[in-house]
Amino acid sequence: MATMRSLIRRLTHRPSPSPNSGVTRHHKTAPPTHPRLPLRPGQIRDRCFPVRRRGLDPVEIRNFLHRVADELTRAQTALLAVQEENVRIKSALREWQSAQSDRHHYR
Repeated sequence: MATMRSLIRRLTHRPSPSPNSGVTRHHKTAPPTHPRLPLRPGQIRDRCFPVRRRGLDPVEIRNFLHRVADELTRAQTALLAVQEENVRIKSALREWQSAQSDRHHYR
């Protein structure tokens, strides 16, 4: 558990690079996202981090980010399905309540 926290801290901590810091970039760093906006799978897949001399393996990071993005896609798809089902159930309940109200109104 502690190693996962350490990995997350290292992935999310982005110090400003100095000209002679030994930072090499394979891709441009993605623009920062607003912390309150929900993440999209593409943002996770496209996220790049600076690679340092004794840094993390970029291939492992990319594979992990793709895995997280895929799980986020599945979660968002499931959430959408649940929200659509919720709308359907609420609509059916309203129709049933209206029918019950109409039945009791004309007695």
